[in-house]
Amino acid sequence: MATFTLPKNSTISKGKHYPAPHGAKKVRSFKIYRWDPDSGENPRTDTYDIDLDACGPMVLDALIKIKNEVDTTLTFRRSCREGICGSCSMNIDGLNTLACLKPIEDVKGEVKIHPLPHMPVVKDLVPDLSQIYAQLRSVEPWLKADTPPPPDGERLQSKEERAKLDGLWECILCFCCSTACPSYWWNGDRYLGPAVLLQAYRWIADSRDEATGERLDALEDPFKLYRCHTIMNCARTCPKGLNPGQAIGEIKKMLAERQV
Repeated sequence: MATFTLPKNSTISKGKHYPAPHGAKKVRSFKIYRWDPDSGENPRTDTYDIDLDACGPMVLDALIKIKNEVDTTLTFRRSCREGICGSCSMNIDGLNTLACLKPIEDVKGEVKIHPLPHMPVVKDLVPDLSQIYAQLRSVEPWLKADTPPPPDGERLQSKEERAKLDGLWECILCFCCSTACPSYWWNGDRYLGPAVLLQAYRWIADSRDEATGERLDALEDPFKLYRCHTIMNCARTCPKGLNPGQAIGEIKKMLAERQV
């Protein structure tokens, strides 16, 4: 079970309780982490009792209902509601996942919701992703080629070359994996983490990219790559069913083969 980072010198206090409407029969309690940096108060956990007969089936549906009908101060990110944008990543019932893909019925008892673990919190369920996006930019996740593209078409791949990208291109950068990784918790300032390394390998594995050597040189570092200890929380928590640990292993293998 993952934990999350509290503001310095703070503890979580018992928050407010919002009961369900009178007459509600199918009630579930949602315990949600709340923290407003402008308030000067410690973080707290607010409890919202929601009538599931008047709510959609996903955790995100409940959050939107709370935001719209119960407590407009609740803050969280969301966009597509289809598991594509990665915006609503958070820790639900101890596991990092997407709120839009997490059925309420999959959670037994109270639904406990926290921001992504071990990240600075902007407000409530919104983590500060500035550092991890800077790390993403550092691996230059775009096609790099000196050879000009064909004048009358696209850069082509064989079916076999294209198949090597399966399990990589599907990453939506929700960062559930990186924030579930103990190695990233301990060395997040220098270790790139599973999400960024999967993105790096996506371009290393792309037959159209002509910067493989340059990309491998940039990753051959005791901290950027080799802090991965194959704990594999990344694969366990990925809401898209990807395996960043395998991608990291492939990078290590390529680096080892260069030294033979």
